[in-house]
Amino acid sequence: MKKVLLSALIIAAQAGLTFNTQAAPEKPETVNIGFQKANIFALLKYRGTLDQEFKKQGIAVHWVEFPAGPQMLEGLNIGSIDLAATGDAPPTFAQAAQADLVYLAHSPANPKTEAIVVPADSSIKNVADLKGKRVALNKGSDVNYLLVTALEQAGLSYKDITPVYLPPADARAAFQRGAVDAWVIWDPYYAEVETNAHARLIKNAEGLVPHYTFYLASRKFAENYPQIAGQVVDELGTLSTWANQHQEEAAKIMSTSTGLPQPIWQRALARMPFGAERMTPEVFTQQQALADTFTRIGLLPVKVDIRSATWSLDKK
Repeated sequence: MKKVLLSALIIAAQAGLTFNTQAAPEKPETVNIGFQKANIFALLKYRGTLDQEFKKQGIAVHWVEFPAGPQMLEGLNIGSIDLAATGDAPPTFAQAAQADLVYLAHSPANPKTEAIVVPADSSIKNVADLKGKRVALNKGSDVNYLLVTALEQAGLSYKDITPVYLPPADARAAFQRGAVDAWVIWDPYYAEVETNAHARLIKNAEGLVPHYTFYLASRKFAENYPQIAGQVVDELGTLSTWANQHQEEAAKIMSTSTGLPQPIWQRALARMPFGAERMTPEVFTQQQALADTFTRIGLLPVKVDIRSATWSLDKK
């Protein structure tokens, strides 16, 4: 009998099979999702459709709020959440820190939602005029990439300006009191400063960088529960269709989530297409360009291989 069992194990090994006595169950008891007040997962949370759908399957959804993408991806890395949505930049820093994440999907490109703005009465008319100026931005954020790319297109380098690294709330105050000459920001903060401070646009990301929202998962979760991860992406797609067709209602929900007035959110959503599309070689190449730029200017300490975070279901 022992010889038969040993032979079976040898045959199985030769065939590339393994015997896993601790395989993950087909579905988790709880799915932990990170969200920020101003992103699509907040909209999904307030709508409640994912909770309802998973409840039918005996799965609970636990929502965990984070102040920004980097903290959220640290949560993903240590296992406190399974899924997250962030802009372009945070995943590259997480990969540089050896976070074992995968890219599940991405939003449509939305370059109109991030911009370089100046006070209405500023003498700055274009990006070239930023030379020698103090520019506020969130360090290592998506808009950091926009700023570098815009400067280089204008014949300048990152060293030609004085970056003033501030989170959005502090940058807004500095902009208001004239402590900085320009601000590089994203929606809904962009819509707010346009509305309340009459900030003037000198350049958005159109023609420069695509700007995506990425839907991410820990590799462990995505590979243990591929159907659940795929179901979340599908639900994001359904939600996106609804939000794109019902911007006023979506703006009301996001106003409740963030405390920003509904008209500001309506302004932001008018240029913010929602969607959930599976990753493509082109999008990976664009994300690699962002990472390589950050490495070149010294924001990323190492070169990052973006495709190392490909979801196994996407590999050919």
